[in-house]
Amino acid sequence: MTKPNTYRAGPDSEGRFGIFGGRFVAETLQPLVLDLAREYETAKTDQAFQNELRSYLKHYVGRPSPLYYAERLTQYVRERSEAGRGAKIYFKRDELNHTGAHKINNCIGQILLARRMAKTRIIAETGAGQHGVATATVCARFGLPCVVYMGATDIVRQRPNVHRMTLLGAEVRAVKTGRATLKDAMNEALRDWVTNVADTYYLIGTAAGPHPYPMMVRDFQSVIGVEAKAQMFEAEGRLPDVVMACIGGGSNAIGLFHSFLDDPVEIIGVEAGGKGLDTTAHAASISGGSPGVLHGNRTYLLQDGDGQILDGHSVSAGLDYPGVGPEHAWLHEVGRVRYETATDTEALAMFRLVAALEGIIPALEPAHAIARALDKAAVLARDRIVLVNLCGRGDKDLSAVMREA
Repeated sequence: MTKPNTYRAGPDSEGRFGIFGGRFVAETLQPLVLDLAREYETAKTDQAFQNELRSYLKHYVGRPSPLYYAERLTQYVRERSEAGRGAKIYFKRDELNHTGAHKINNCIGQILLARRMAKTRIIAETGAGQHGVATATVCARFGLPCVVYMGATDIVRQRPNVHRMTLLGAEVRAVKTGRATLKDAMNEALRDWVTNVADTYYLIGTAAGPHPYPMMVRDFQSVIGVEAKAQMFEAEGRLPDVVMACIGGGSNAIGLFHSFLDDPVEIIGVEAGGKGLDTTAHAASISGGSPGVLHGNRTYLLQDGDGQILDGHSVSAGLDYPGVGPEHAWLHEVGRVRYETATDTEALAMFRLVAALEGIIPALEPAHAIARALDKAAVLARDRIVLVNLCGRGDKDLSAVMREA
């Protein structure tokens, strides 16, 4: 652990968290990201902007999202643990937000920023479709045209979200290059941005990309952790002992973690272990990758010995990105957050278990975190608390789960 009150300080003025982050973009895009950084710094201290953001989060998104004690899931763990073991399990229920996931928090913030910058066209990338839906939603709300890039593979396995995006007025462009998943969709969105610099705003969905995106997305998502901390004090009179979230690019996780970084709390991120780290069929960039540059920032990536990006795999379309946000890479390097993995099989089992015990159908993404949360709760005393971010609901995953049955 470093000195108190240092983990929340980054990034520096160049957008770096240690050796991670930065701005690795084409010369054409440099003025855009610099303008965005300047505009965001101004917006952060503009009370009118912040008041408008809070108003939309409350009246449109439906915040605060509830904190829920998963009593039957806790009892399930206790019945299978040693005497006196089995910590309480709480869910931060961001799947109850408008659009069904945490993505809307960031989209509201960025669409207000795009309007502030007088941008008239919005583009986005999406994997599981939840960011695409959230982007299409805010574009419909503010009357802006929207193009969403989505891998052809993800379009097949996330068809309900494709229908939602088109209903909301977005143009969904299928990307067929590579494995036709999230990485490839982000590549196409960046190409679009380079060729439409004057009127287009790129609304990135995860805590990655060139600075200021990782910081900006973190800030917009940090409402999750701010609320969770206050709600935990209201419910239990103290901090949780462990906070956990799934990790793809890492926006939901950094949103939860950020408020707890300087507190005496164990923090665990759970990556997609796919078919196992002993195979190439996983998307665990920290646990099974190495530092490199992708999509405008230096971070941990899945890559071969020549630095060529490898394809990620996960049963969850939202976790198969072959990289991770640079702040997560830094938090791993300095040892503040531990990053673990859960396999496809484990996530599918948790999807079914939580539905059966709690009447809540979680997305496959947070089902990964729930798998490791149960393990953690099983070894802790019963008066301990494990908090998990339930970042999305599982409606979108029903067909995928049925295919895996």
